[in-house]
This record gives sequence, C-alpha cells and structure tokens, in this order.
Amino acid sequence: MPTSSGMSGLPDAAVGDLAADVRAGRRSARDLVEASLDRIDATDELNSFITVIGESARERADAIDARVEAGEDPGPLAGVPVGIKDLRTRKAGVPNTLGIRALADNVASEDSIGVERLEAAGAVVVGTTSTPAMAHTIKTENRLVGATPTPFDPERSAGGSSGGSAAAVAAGSVRLATGSDIGGSLRVPASCCSVIGLKPTLGVVPEYTSMDGFCATTPTFVGGPIARHTADTALLLDVLAGDDGRDPLSVPLGDPDYVAATDQPAGELSVTYSPNLDLQPVDPAVRAVVDEAVEDLASAGVAVESVAVDLPPYRRLSKAYVTQVGAFFGAFAAQIEAEHGIDIETVDIEATARATATLADGVETVEERLSNVPRTDAYRAIEAALGDRDALVTPTLTVPPYGKHLADGYPTEIDGESVRGVPTDAMLTWVFNMTGHPAASVPAGFTEDGLPVGLQVVGHRYAETDVLAVAAALERARPWADAYGAFEM
Repeated sequence: MPTSSGMSGLPDAAVGDLAADVRAGRRSARDLVEASLDRIDATDELNSFITVIGESARERADAIDARVEAGEDPGPLAGVPVGIKDLRTRKAGVPNTLGIRALADNVASEDSIGVERLEAAGAVVVGTTSTPAMAHTIKTENRLVGATPTPFDPERSAGGSSGGSAAAVAAGSVRLATGSDIGGSLRVPASCCSVIGLKPTLGVVPEYTSMDGFCATTPTFVGGPIARHTADTALLLDVLAGDDGRDPLSVPLGDPDYVAATDQPAGELSVTYSPNLDLQPVDPAVRAVVDEAVEDLASAGVAVESVAVDLPPYRRLSKAYVTQVGAFFGAFAAQIEAEHGIDIETVDIEATARATATLADGVETVEERLSNVPRTDAYRAIEAALGDRDALVTPTLTVPPYGKHLADGYPTEIDGESVRGVPTDAMLTWVFNMTGHPAASVPAGFTEDGLPVGLQVVGHRYAETDVLAVAAALERARPWADAYGAFEM
C-alpha cells in the first residue's frame, strides 16, 4: 500500500457526523462547500467534474446555514457537498451533457428524483461528474474534459462509467456522489479508486425517464451511491431509495434500516466465496489481495465457505449480455436523436461510443429475447451459490486498473490465458446486471504496485442491508481510511 502524503480535502469524519455538526452549528455548510470547491480546483488534473456550480452551491450552503440559525433542521445530509453523475441525475439549470460534447449546452429543465431527494435531505450539489459518452464503457474519457485517472496512478483509469464520481470521492472533492450501473459502472470505478459503489436491486432507487420508463430492465440499469465508507454509503442509499410513482419499475420497500445494518456483528454473517465465478481468469495480483481480504473477514468472525458457481460458459453468457446491452444502447442513441436531434452515426463522438450503440445492429427481436435463456441459467446459478448465506463475495475486476485512455484498450492476456481484450474480460460485475442481484464493490487492498483492488459483495434481491453489513464487517477488519492520504496530487 502507498505511504500517506497527507492529502487535504473535506474532513474525513463520517458524513452523518458532518451533517450533525452543521445542524448543531458546530460547522457551517458554507465552509464545507468552500473546502469542496477548493479541492475540486486543486485536483483539476483528475477531470472528475464536467460542470462545477460554485456560486449556486455557495448560495445553497448559505441558505442552509440560515435555516440552522433560525432553528430549523435542514435534513440528514445538511450541508454535505455531493457530486452527481452527468447522465440521469439532473439538476435544473445545469448542463446535462451525457458525456457528449455536442450536448455541452443542453441545460436540464427539471430536477431528477435523485436531486430532489438529495436537496430535501440538505445536501449541496457542487457539480456534475464526468462519464464517457452515453456512459458506454468502463473507462471515463470524453471530449468535454478528457480522461479521468484513478487518484492512485495518473496513467491508470478511474474506471467507468461513473469514474468522475469515484475519483472525486477518493480525492476528497466530495464525500458522496451518485452513479449508475448497467454492467459495472458503479462497481468498476469504485474498485479502481478504492471507494464503495453499490448497485442496488432494480426498483430500489427510482429514476424518472420521460421517454421510456421501462428501459432499465434488460439488462438491469440502476442508479446508486458512491462513498468512502460503508456507513456513508448506507446513509446516501437511505436518502435515494424508496418508491416513486413516476418510475413504473420502483418498488415499495417497507422501511429497511440501511445505516443500522452497518453495525451488525461479523459473527452473525455468512458468505460464500468464489475467486473467479468459475467463469474467466483473474490476475494473480488481484486474486492475492482478495484472498487476504476474505481471510480477514473469516478472522473477524464471518462464516466463509468456498463455492462453485455453475454459470453458463463465458462465451455464451457474454454474448447474451452484449446482445442485451447493445439493444439498450441502440435504443438510447435513438432516444438522444429524437430528443436532441443528434445522430450518433454522424455526430462528433468517440468511436467506442458509436460502436457500442451499434452492437445489436442486425440482431433479430426473437434473438434478443432468447438471450434471456442463458440469463435465466445465470440467475439460478447465483441463487444456488448464495444459498442461505448473506452474500457471495468475488473480486470486482479481473485485473488491476488499466490504461486511462479509450485508445489504450483492455488486457489481452490474464493469468497466462488469452482473452479478447473487451470490457467483459476485465470485470466480474456484468453477470449481476444480468441476474439483478444487488452488489457492491468495497476496497480490498492494494497490489504490490500500489494499485487498488475491489472486493465485490453480492446479496439476495432487495437485501441491500446484507450487502452493507458484510461491507462494514470488512471495513472494520481491514480499515481503508488511511488510503485516502496515499497519493500525491
């Protein structure tokens, strides 16, 4: 692990404590926002933000401080600076670019559900975080701001497509951020940046999409939280989650206590462990770190059992995923054209984005529907691997963080085995967008080269509390707080 360099930024107290200090008048929201904006400026080389709204954030912070002065309670996130991914989480009056340069002047006309809930909880949105065009891949690079590296290595990617959010949280520019995930876009950048990214079950975090309210089902495309610590992740999920009638896929949840779940004793938890899902090769450097993290979980009292996972063969399952995700992005491109008059085939956009939007060209409707057959087999395999345990744990990525530029490509050999050099080779996340299980990437540690490695925690459907409980047990057993002072800026 790298040695500390005393990284500055927002205080590394628990987010709930920061908000409590603001509500009690011990801190001011304005001071937190100024610290956030200063840190964004100081870490400009990360390209983690597309749009920074400093004046708006200052005005909102001052309004929160005035409410506190008047004896009011601004909410559980009072004064806490937040970054929102520049995709579906929209703030009225702020550009919503989708990572596309041609949409640089596309200003959101209304708040998304997520922003409504964040601001109702007292949070202060300080800007929109970077994403590749259309959030199409697991590297964050676009023609608006350039490539976003992990703060732990200036030449390695922050991951994607929520790389801006993950890099901003890791660097201390914000303590909380939103992201989205259709194949790993919350968990991959969390792994690359040594933070937590949680992909909830479809319907837990509602989204309002004016044109197609059912677009998120195949494969599951969800929004979720990114944070440094498990309790912070739980608090943000608590704010974002809950039924909303504008989203036809949102579900009533009862009243899960996500924050309380992070205090569950390790001795009450049980997990199964697969080092590769019996699906694809994993770099030995990643495997070593994850093995150590799992051993620490067991030493802390979590019951750990190795498990075989009977998934369909990699080629068959990945073909089904690519068919479905290709159809998703093809439809997304058509919706962008209908709403904004932008033709993805001719607009100035990255070649990889254009290729992703055409992945399903020539695929018949029946073929796309039949891709649910291996998807169903995968669901049953994950259910069997979970059994009656609280979670299944795996590596998040099969490799350490890779080159930051889209042109750098992906590894073509992993653990001595030739692979195709495509994104699915580099991650074990996409399977759970096929099956729909909630999953989080949690910091596991660092390779000998100082690169971050994530542990993926997968739970039963709608059991985000179990995912958070296991994540918190690992954080207690293997604290990662010091990692955030571990790199020079």
